[in-house]
Amino acid sequence: MPSRSSGPGSFPVRVSSHRESDALIPVLQRMQVPHDGVLVVHSAIATLSRAGFRAETMIEALLGYMNGGTVVMPTMTWRTVTSQQRDWDEIATRSETGVMTEVFRTRYALCRSIHPTHSVAAYGAAADALLARHHLDDTPVSVNSPYGLMCSFASYVLMIGVGLESCTAIHLPEEIVAPDFYLRPLDPHEVYHCRDRHGRVHEVRTRRHFRLDRDFQKFGPPLERRGLLQAGMIEGCGYAMVALKDLLDEVNAALSADPRGTLRETVAAH
Repeated sequence: MPSRSSGPGSFPVRVSSHRESDALIPVLQRMQVPHDGVLVVHSAIATLSRAGFRAETMIEALLGYMNGGTVVMPTMTWRTVTSQQRDWDEIATRSETGVMTEVFRTRYALCRSIHPTHSVAAYGAAADALLARHHLDDTPVSVNSPYGLMCSFASYVLMIGVGLESCTAIHLPEEIVAPDFYLRPLDPHEVYHCRDRHGRVHEVRTRRHFRLDRDFQKFGPPLERRGLLQAGMIEGCGYAMVALKDLLDEVNAALSADPRGTLRETVAAH
């Protein structure tokens, strides 16, 4: 675990020469991901770990490709940081979104956004700019969140071992189009104490998402039919990749037609 004074990001980034690089880099190349863009990675790597892939080498392959850009990973904590446990620590609070995100957060990331439930870690040129304003709004995936700010960059979403059901960015148009439908009311008395790596404590209020029967996966097939989403297998582990703009355009169109557009069809009909 990095110290509070030094923080993550003190480890050198090596360009991987292992098979992890041979497996991952062609996926980015086929999508023509720019080396100076933003790459958001959602992951569940148990299948790849059993095949001998290492989280560190996968991360280094991605960082090596994105050598002029930024790699971002969610480090969410909404299960453990609750109204009963309101303390969050940038360094000490573990990520709940998979092994690779915790390795990335503790060994590679330059910074982590200050947010009690939906924090993000990042390494690269735009890391500070993307993560600096997350705590300013009272919704988890707002225009000031990393997901909102990365809309100004050439941003791509890579999902390894997971699908669009794990894509946090889809909450952004939900919060913009129909916040009161998708988000619980703000409780002004529910204050979270978020301690950053410098020891400063930020008081953060946030609305939580309702647990609705969402169907984010339904946005995949139309994007894939138009050649905007790529999907395949790496050593028996599924992956998918899409440009953030193309994904959000699809979701925004659905929500414009029906504010319940991210829900499963049988639910949205009622």
